[in-house]
Amino acid sequence: MKHIYAFFFMITSASLFSQVVNDTIKNDSIKKMETELDEIVLEKKKKAVERKADRTIFNFEDQPHLNSGSLYDGLKKIPGLIISDVAGMLYQGKSLQVYMDGRPLNIYSNELNAYMEGLPANSIEKVEIITQPGAEFPATSGGAIINIITSKNTKKYLSATYSNGYSYTKYDDSRHRFNNSLLLSSGNKLFTWQINGGQSYGENYQATRFTAPGVVLSENYSDRVNRFYYLRSGVKFDFKKDRLLLNYDLNGNNNTSYITADGAGFTSDDKSKTQRFYNDAMATYQKRFDNPFTKLDFRFNYNNSDSDFSQDSRLNQNTVLGNNSDQDFYQFKTDYTQEIKLVDKTKISAGVLADKLDFTAESGGIKNLEYTRSSYAAYGEAQVTYKKFDFILGGRLESYNIRGNTATDDLIPFELTRFFPNATIQYNIMPQVYLNTNFNKKISLPDTSSLNPNNTNYQNPNVGFFGNPNLQPSIFNNYEILLSAFEYFTINYSVTDANNLIINRIINTESGGAASVSQNLPNATIRNFSFGIPVPYMLFTKGLDAVLKMDFNPDEINFLYIYAGSQKHTIPGVDTKAVWNINLSSQIILPKKIKLSANFNTTTAGGNYYYYSVKRPLYQQLDLNFSRKFMSDNLSVSVYVNDLLNTNRQGFGSVGTDLLYTTKNDTRRVGFSLNYKIPTKNKLAKESNILSNEKQQQPDSLIKN
Repeated sequence: MKHIYAFFFMITSASLFSQVVNDTIKNDSIKKMETELDEIVLEKKKKAVERKADRTIFNFEDQPHLNSGSLYDGLKKIPGLIISDVAGMLYQGKSLQVYMDGRPLNIYSNELNAYMEGLPANSIEKVEIITQPGAEFPATSGGAIINIITSKNTKKYLSATYSNGYSYTKYDDSRHRFNNSLLLSSGNKLFTWQINGGQSYGENYQATRFTAPGVVLSENYSDRVNRFYYLRSGVKFDFKKDRLLLNYDLNGNNNTSYITADGAGFTSDDKSKTQRFYNDAMATYQKRFDNPFTKLDFRFNYNNSDSDFSQDSRLNQNTVLGNNSDQDFYQFKTDYTQEIKLVDKTKISAGVLADKLDFTAESGGIKNLEYTRSSYAAYGEAQVTYKKFDFILGGRLESYNIRGNTATDDLIPFELTRFFPNATIQYNIMPQVYLNTNFNKKISLPDTSSLNPNNTNYQNPNVGFFGNPNLQPSIFNNYEILLSAFEYFTINYSVTDANNLIINRIINTESGGAASVSQNLPNATIRNFSFGIPVPYMLFTKGLDAVLKMDFNPDEINFLYIYAGSQKHTIPGVDTKAVWNINLSSQIILPKKIKLSANFNTTTAGGNYYYYSVKRPLYQQLDLNFSRKFMSDNLSVSVYVNDLLNTNRQGFGSVGTDLLYTTKNDTRRVGFSLNYKIPTKNKLAKESNILSNEKQQQPDSLIKN
């Protein structure tokens, strides 16, 4: 009986919270119509979290606790999302492939972390986590996709938004970070354009330690300076119903690290430098028809990533490492969508894709890896609504051809043509309450960071980091069941069976040191269970009956959101235990309309991530954010402190070895951020979106997947 009461309380809380949000949207819209009736302007308030059948969308733009600091800082606060040096980026137990505005980013590992640390969070509009990728997405998405939407809306007049931020830490020394960005957009009857550019500068501290019983293999102290810049641009031409969109993005890093280290048999003082340049160009032609739900898109995308890594000894002025890599990616795809009169509602989609990736790596001027991968795909998918049921049935046929060679031998060739099905059944119990089940088969190809045989990270005589050119692709069978009530209350259970899973692990070397390597794991099973529930604080002070009779704005109430998730990685021959991830997010409205957001994240210790045993929580920190809007809400200001209690540090053991790895970063940080939208009196200006590739359902939207 207690369980029934608890479940009823959860559903009631979620229903109340959803009702408040919906009422607010209606009230805000009515107020807007009353004050601007002569201009017929209707504005809908964005939700903080929006849950759909295949994805969850987190609104960064209007959430101060997410958009203060870097993108890396904001992502770590998303419930269920784990980012760590050893586990990578996981959501509810699934490895994430990173997309930027609907396009694969194609950067990985430490380069990806540097990119996310450099990109300001207040330049992000929203983040989509697609846990059930359909047939329209490449089967190479593995288990899930994170799509980071950076674009804003363009207007038919010149508009501008300026953002900046600053933060400070003091561990053994004072360190600073700051960023600046500017968004400009305008348009006329022929075309609209948009430019978003910015830079960031960050000073970081990190201490790491590798130990074996009675021996300190390596104890490192790193002082880092990261410089990042980016430019994103888009132009849209309208031809009656059709559209041509041209996008060009570039970004780069110029990072320097000063590392002092000592351990068994050595002492070192090194300087490493990483320079990376990334550019991406895309052209999309959108053919439209009289029926707004009939669409035909053609897209060509090219991106290049060039990276140089060097490490020099400051003790004897010798060059320790000199590695570089170059990657080119080409992709063409076309998508067709049409609604047909079948059953209650039916939509069919089909498309083809061809892409190619060329990757080369050099060490000391000697080319030691040439890697070429090409793939071809065709897909079809049908979405059917019948009474209270929604059905999605699709399939994707993909063909891969992988070739390459190292300095000494040819790589093991890989050729595969396989069909990847996906199916979803959703039962809509009542409005905003549904039960969703899903199955999909996916593949994950080795990323170039895992393949690269060269060390692109710090190394010393006792510790090294290496890729594996002979890695083979992984095959995933993903099963998921989800109960969602009013978008805010969720219960989720998923199972992934993986073959040839690509993992990273730490092993003993023959010389008695440690090495981080990439390997294929023949079989593994990943189980995830999670739930989330919002709890308005007024339930405890006023009671349920009184609260249901009240009319209030959710932006002006105090609430707590509770999330808990368990992930267990089962490996044959290894005794593994689950790791629980707990997130508590609270909003409290203070006097003078100051909003306090508190976010506490922690994980349990004693569990496993593949071959890593978690000795300390993967992360554990309390973040506070104070925010307020000024000047008719055009100026948003936030003051924040991350890791208030300075508890965020990691410790891992390596299964099958006696090694222990610990690390600590300068996570306790104080800072501020601001976002200023230059006001305009032109309220009749139309809006469109030309930097993003997300699909929209409105007839006048830009659809660029």
